[in-house]
Amino acid sequence: MPVILEERDALSVICLDGVIDISDAEELKRLLLQALKLKDGVRVSLQGAADLDITAMQLLWAAERETVKLGAPFTLAGVVPKEISAAISSAGFDNFPTNQKIVSKSVR
Repeated sequence: MPVILEERDALSVICLDGVIDISDAEELKRLLLQALKLKDGVRVSLQGAADLDITAMQLLWAAERETVKLGAPFTLAGVVPKEISAAISSAGFDNFPTNQKIVSKSVR
């Protein structure tokens, strides 16, 4: 499954794996909303992602904005693949935090 929620201790991480496109949008949105309800912030791992379509990027961008609005952190776990970072930047999401390096220990 390309979109999963891993829960370890008090930490929840949404892991994206492979190609994430419109067919995964409903599940990604559901998990992002679930993570927002926890009020501990949203943590996303893009390490295993091969490609994100514009729908996935929009959902991540909206989750980041909403998380910040709630005063909680939005973080990326691990290193964002260069291809993913470039695609997000090319799509116009210049302020999305893809330039983060290691934010947490590997979730895989």
